[in-house]
Amino acid sequence: RIKISKRKYRLWVMEDTTVIKEYAVVFGKNPVDDKRMEGDKSTPEGIFKVRNFYPHDKWSKFIWIDYPTEDSWNKHNQAKQKGTIPEDAKIGGEIGIHGVPEGKDAAIDQKLNWTLGCISLKNKDVDELYTIIRNGMEVEILP
Repeated sequence: RIKISKRKYRLWVMEDTTVIKEYAVVFGKNPVDDKRMEGDKSTPEGIFKVRNFYPHDKWSKFIWIDYPTEDSWNKHNQAKQKGTIPEDAKIGGEIGIHGVPEGKDAAIDQKLNWTLGCISLKNKDVDELYTIIRNGMEVEILP
């Protein structure tokens, strides 16, 4: 399984409770808040699964997670009811784990949160992660 800490800027590949691999990562431009709607530039928190994975023109590889989940929809609808997001807000989608544009590995080293809500690694790291990943693998994203 994959475990990600937004606070620690880390992604771990886990086998039960043992860390197999560890990578530095960055997030959406708003790295603190949990994703509530499309366009908030936040990375979602919760338990997800790998939905698919494939090569990507801009970011080396893309590992697509199954956001939004039922829990994501509940948080989205609660935020609408509380008035913390607009009533017509859309939940968004296509959240994943991916690399960086060519030559932009420094963004990871400098902890520059640049995505719209995805998790980003150095290209060599996402290439390595890609060899481990499988559909249905659990991805836990912590605050």
